[in-house]
Amino acid sequence: MKKVLAVLLIFCMTLSFVSCKSSLKDTSSDSTKLAVSVTFNAMAEFVAAVGRDRVNISTIIPTGMEPHDFEPKAADIAALSNSQVFIYNGLGMEVWAEEAIKAAENESLVIVVASDNSTPFHNTEEEEIEEHGQYDPHIWLSLKGAEIEVQNIADGLSSADPDNREYYETNATSYIAQLESLFNEYEEKFSSLENKKFVTGHAAFHYFCRDFGLEQNSVEDVFAEGEPSTRQLAELVDYCRENNVSTIFAEEMASPEISQALANEVGAGIETIHTIESSDDGMTYLDRMRENCEKIYKSLSK
Repeated sequence: MKKVLAVLLIFCMTLSFVSCKSSLKDTSSDSTKLAVSVTFNAMAEFVAAVGRDRVNISTIIPTGMEPHDFEPKAADIAALSNSQVFIYNGLGMEVWAEEAIKAAENESLVIVVASDNSTPFHNTEEEEIEEHGQYDPHIWLSLKGAEIEVQNIADGLSSADPDNREYYETNATSYIAQLESLFNEYEEKFSSLENKKFVTGHAAFHYFCRDFGLEQNSVEDVFAEGEPSTRQLAELVDYCRENNVSTIFAEEMASPEISQALANEVGAGIETIHTIESSDDGMTYLDRMRENCEKIYKSLSK
């Protein structure tokens, strides 16, 4: 239903798009820079790491807005018409992307689906399938997934701007080395733990778990229909106690009240974990992923 509504909305916007397109001005301070549109913050971080001073990045989904609920406006479609590259995550994260590309009518636009060539995690929970489709889209929350996305982005920028191919490849290689270093550091730490299970507010960490051999249990999965029943609460409380869960990880925009209710029942603490869908007080992707790794590691070490 979300996909159908998004498609209808984009077609309805086409009439107003023409006037927006004619009035939209290039906001780049340097016309020699590659004009790149991205969907949300993690994609912007990766493009900035690869393109550095040779790209001008426009992020479509505003900070603070839930990306899963986003629907593009006519001005967003108009922005794509003036872009040289459009980068989105894929795997069902941006259900509106393909129709937006059609509506933009930009034949020279280079399209990069950052998750291409990854091995997707198939959703099994009804709530997740309804929200995202058959795949879990949160691959950027995996350091190994990020490496794939960064390389795809480097290839896309090089395709749009072949004169600077070596520059983009060099930057991508350097950034991927940083991702790999962080992965190696925490792979060793997580492999030494007996307890591999943790609880999150939203089931967004399947790929992160795959990186490190961990297992997440989501509050949202259990309480997807709203307030938990006595039986549901008892089941998750038992799970937390059996697995020595001392911390409930709540994301910035997902069910904090329910996570807090569970933490109170179990006697656990609450920690905020980054989903990197919006910018966060100047913290980089690497800053936030390190913080995620460290918080989860410490909670499992108790």
